[in-house]
Amino acid sequence: MKRAEILLVDDEDELRRSTAQSLDLAGFAVRDFANAERALDFVTQGFNGVVITDIRMPGMDGMTLMSRVREIDGDIPVILATGHGDVQLAVKAMREGAYDFIEKPFNGQALADIAARAMDRRRLVLENRRLRAVAGKRDDIESRLPGRTQAMIDLRYRLRAVAPTDADVLIIGDTGSGKEVAARALHDISGRATKPFVAINCAALPGNLIESELFGHEAGAFPGAMRARYGKFEHARGGTVLLDEIGSMPLDLQARLLRVIQERVITRLGSNEAVPLDVRFIATSKADLEPEVAVGRFRADLLYRLNVVTLRLPALAARREDVPLLFLQLVNEAAARYRRDDIEVPPQVVADIARRDWPGNVRELRNAADRFVLGLGLSPAEDGGDDDARGVRLAVRVAEFERGVIAGALAASGGSLKPVYESLGISRKTLYEKMQKYGLEKGESATD
Repeated sequence: MKRAEILLVDDEDELRRSTAQSLDLAGFAVRDFANAERALDFVTQGFNGVVITDIRMPGMDGMTLMSRVREIDGDIPVILATGHGDVQLAVKAMREGAYDFIEKPFNGQALADIAARAMDRRRLVLENRRLRAVAGKRDDIESRLPGRTQAMIDLRYRLRAVAPTDADVLIIGDTGSGKEVAARALHDISGRATKPFVAINCAALPGNLIESELFGHEAGAFPGAMRARYGKFEHARGGTVLLDEIGSMPLDLQARLLRVIQERVITRLGSNEAVPLDVRFIATSKADLEPEVAVGRFRADLLYRLNVVTLRLPALAARREDVPLLFLQLVNEAAARYRRDDIEVPPQVVADIARRDWPGNVRELRNAADRFVLGLGLSPAEDGGDDDARGVRLAVRVAEFERGVIAGALAASGGSLKPVYESLGISRKTLYEKMQKYGLEKGESATD
């Protein structure tokens, strides 16, 4: 994707140059213009950035520019710079679709903060468009749930198979293994992708407001209910409801949920009228629910309704071969998020990553990638460790290190062998022998 940039429009030369310099120092790519007409030449349907414009300018003013930008693409964020007397005009503009406004004279950091939020919003809009455009294609799901192990290949196959249907899905996986990522992927490649995705944390529902939060209420249903209100289920109509950690839901609410899933209707508090509900339910749990059914903490009939299809997300411990490749991807994502240049990961670091246990799964690995990009080490408190204290024989440690280095180099090269044996200073034959010794594969993208 083309680099994100800011189009800055202001007819005051000195102010425009100083603002552009301030935004440049904050890490943004900036194009500045003295008139709005010239800036419009760079606005397209897929423009990857935001527009910052003064309101009062000769010729086309900022309000007209905003209108023209929104005609081209209504999701491009437009930030208005206003004089003191234009604040009411800016508020009116926000009602008409402006992203935000800032009053002159403004602080450069304050403008940069607004621009950063607008950039994040634009990035999400373009990413959602891309995902809808490639819905069901291989690159989409593999970028979200990467891995070359058979467990991940099978998971992606099952996910693609079930996504276009309206079948309810139960996703089982350890904490941090990516259950919500899988749920969102199911939604985004389904026919419901343009409708709401409503996530409900079943462990955090307020006890005294559970029914109102989920089912909504009519005016006067209880003290303080001044007007009717949609619940989360009704808000998700046409889309997907994610019931996160369904095993934490109270038993009495499980009974009401069962009726909703069976009949696809809800009844708001204070009403006797059934409201049809067109949603797909996806539930997640960090543990199998059958033991909870056995001890009476979860309804068997609700489990049977939810697990029409069950997807199991493997822990990292069950797919250790994926760890180096996944870490490199997470480092790239973190570098983009923190606006850092591309970061090279030394083979020794990849080897260390491959050796470690990751009980927190992908979430823990992502945190390690963030810390690495920020230069803070791989662990929350690096202590260097002590192999001798663990009583590990030298030969075993050397073999583990060698395997990790080779696995990391293979992952970094995308599976191509020539750069691996050249960078490691060994022959092609020696590399093959060591790969065979350690059970390493060339990978799908191997070309040499």
